[in-house]
Amino acid sequence: MKIARFNEGQLGIVVDDRYLVDITTTVGEDAAMWPPIGATRLIANFGRLKPVIEAALKQLPRMPIEDVKLLTPVPWPNKVIAFPVNYHDHGREMQASYRATHQGFFLKPNSSLSGANEPVVLPNVPTREVHHESELAIVIGKQGRDIARDDWQQYVFGYACLLDMVVRGREERVFRKAYDTFCPVGPWIVTADEVGDPANLEMKLWVNDDLKQHANTRDLVLDIPGMIEMASAVMTLYPGDIVATGTPAGVGKVSDGDKVRIRIERVGEMTVDIVTGTGGATEVFAQPYTPDIIKQK
Repeated sequence: MKIARFNEGQLGIVVDDRYLVDITTTVGEDAAMWPPIGATRLIANFGRLKPVIEAALKQLPRMPIEDVKLLTPVPWPNKVIAFPVNYHDHGREMQASYRATHQGFFLKPNSSLSGANEPVVLPNVPTREVHHESELAIVIGKQGRDIARDDWQQYVFGYACLLDMVVRGREERVFRKAYDTFCPVGPWIVTADEVGDPANLEMKLWVNDDLKQHANTRDLVLDIPGMIEMASAVMTLYPGDIVATGTPAGVGKVSDGDKVRIRIERVGEMTVDIVTGTGGATEVFAQPYTPDIIKQK
């Protein structure tokens, strides 16, 4: 199944990549609830709810995808876990000596999440560049701690496209990646059974139709079983948690008016607009960032 959130927080199932069926009341959720945990509960209870949804899909009306606003699928996960420098080519281009296998992970705030039909808002930091980073999102479906590598599939609910936006610099990584709208996820979650083997997925990113990033998940340094194992060794994973797998080479600047398109094989495609905001100024970014690295091929 392809599970989406749309408009005012309703939950939907995508049919034929063209239509959306509203299942909010079918699964007993309220789109207006705060905090917005409907998608998280749907994931946690999916085993019980799946046959109910399948039966309802035969009767409920369909609406064209283009007539709705797609939001981030899971707006209230317990955490967003991200692995830095997890492709060798990205490590080389940034002259980073470490890799995710030995560096570990960092966390992004829920407030940075946005959806496929929502723009990335550039903060008012004129001395800095904001860069795109294309990634696969892994959505956790089952609570677990100290998960054995061989058991990783039992804990994965599905996958989505993810953009890890960043203010380039040398300050704390989380600080530079935590702005609102700096973690677009979407266009929906594709359940793991429909994706198949996630270790061989082609991923591409374009800026204004110019191909900037192209990789395959087989090139990950720390693979998906390893990410589940490492993250769960440190903390409990919960349904709805999002794991960002890291970005390949080709990261670069985005500017006001750009369109960034990400496509991942068997997962989906989304295009987000880049717009300039008026907020976000901070003394931390007052000084220009002069890179002390030269991108390597």
